[in-house]
Amino acid sequence: MTFTSLCNEIFQKSVLDYHVTDSVDAPMNNPYELKTIEYYLYLKNWIDAVQWHYEDIIRDPQIDPEAALVLKRKIDKSNQDRTDLVELIDSYFLDKYKNVAVAPDATINTESPAWAVDRLSILALKIYHMEQEVKRTDTTEEHLKQCQEKLRILLEQRVDLSEAIDQLLADIEAGKKYMKVYKQMKMYNDPALNPVLYGKK
Repeated sequence: MTFTSLCNEIFQKSVLDYHVTDSVDAPMNNPYELKTIEYYLYLKNWIDAVQWHYEDIIRDPQIDPEAALVLKRKIDKSNQDRTDLVELIDSYFLDKYKNVAVAPDATINTESPAWAVDRLSILALKIYHMEQEVKRTDTTEEHLKQCQEKLRILLEQRVDLSEAIDQLLADIEAGKKYMKVYKQMKMYNDPALNPVLYGKK
């Protein structure tokens, strides 16, 4: 099984598990062993699923302003959790390939493996929700045709992205490419770097 086959299988399971209750407050029951890559992949997609629905809720034009502010804080935390988890997954890859002999002409990729996996996780959610649109019976034929075409493109994108990730990992394992991970330096979350926060005494 390729790495992305594992990812796609776990992401699909997480998406389906989330939609059993379809509630942002539902507890996550991660079926995988703690601290395994499978556990982190499931957790990654669960965080993405919850945030997907946070983003839906906050766009309600009738949302209470106070509730919107509370939800904005939850989205901020979710974004930070997502970033932290991507960096943790990259640490997994760094450890896995730490003993690879890197070729003198090896090149670096535009993004780390885990950030590509992040996009694969989001794709799983896009595909699920577009499939729901295709199944709707309360809309126009034109809407359904547009959604069917979008779904076709999303499925093609998943194939292409999966192949690209697996090729990147194969190239890293062979020493043709190397990983260089830059930690996300989100200044607005840091009380020492955000002037609105450190300016308040």
